[in-house]
Amino acid sequence: MKVQFAPLSVPLQRRLQTASVVQWIFSFLGLAQCCTAAFIALFFTRFWLVSTLYAAWWLIDREKPSKGGRRIHILRNCVVWRYMRDYFPITLMKTAELDPRQNYLVGFHPHGVLAAGAFLNFCTEASGFSMLFPGITPHLMMLSLWFRIPFFRDYVMSGGLIPSDKESASYVLQKPEGGNLLAIIVGGAQEALDARPGSFTLLLKNRKGFVRLAIQHGTPLVPAFSFGENDVFDQVKNPKGSWLRRIQHWLQKIMGISLPLFHARGIFQYSFGLIPYRRPICTVVGKPIPVQKKYRPSEEEVDQVHQKYLNELSNLFEKHKAKYNVPEDSHLEFI
Repeated sequence: MKVQFAPLSVPLQRRLQTASVVQWIFSFLGLAQCCTAAFIALFFTRFWLVSTLYAAWWLIDREKPSKGGRRIHILRNCVVWRYMRDYFPITLMKTAELDPRQNYLVGFHPHGVLAAGAFLNFCTEASGFSMLFPGITPHLMMLSLWFRIPFFRDYVMSGGLIPSDKESASYVLQKPEGGNLLAIIVGGAQEALDARPGSFTLLLKNRKGFVRLAIQHGTPLVPAFSFGENDVFDQVKNPKGSWLRRIQHWLQKIMGISLPLFHARGIFQYSFGLIPYRRPICTVVGKPIPVQKKYRPSEEEVDQVHQKYLNELSNLFEKHKAKYNVPEDSHLEFI
């Protein structure tokens, strides 16, 4: 006898979707601080042994983040990510097949405020990554400082996140059996300071490290553009040269992360809060750009591949922008 459950009511579905987004935001804005506080506080309680044992484990396991991490498929497939997907909603679209016998380097654009599309599409199975790209294991690069936080490092590794350094990237790209995809949010934290609705400005003109990395490993480059990524939050005006922008750049140099002053809607009202707007995000993955392997490429060779990448990314944007209500006169701007 097959037991059937009644579908959830729409209000309940909405509450669960909103709760999943709150959890995601809290994970990256508050969980790191809570993990640090808990690790230190436990030393002053009768549970001091927990932190002591974890410290020993942390020392033994310190190289794991740069060696591909430790993904946990149960967490990647957790139902909470499907509610988060449906909140916006977020979708993943492919335009070409990826050969599982090869490794790939994906440039993800734009960063947005909190990189919702990058996280959900590459660090969870909510959008069906494994079904769209069978035989491909995704990895997403994240600022290295997050992997220095006790407990939190294990949480982010569970989704396939690895530190944003050359050693971690090379470990993934040099695997001879192939089947690995390394996603890099090329614009990084600095690009987040320009993330606002209707903005198509990408910090990419002088960012060529990922291109050099692809050439050194002979890894095909794959452009990916996430339509709607900049639309889910408003940001306090911070034009270049303003006092706010100078403070944000100063803090970024010190802390390594940017601090955009963003806002959107609240949990129980829609006028102001830190919950993102319900606006669709669609990440479109382009076709691979073949790259000839060369351990020490010249600046001219890097520039040539970089320009080819810019052209392919622009073509991808122009080809698909009409589907996502982007005005015809809007084009990518590289700075």
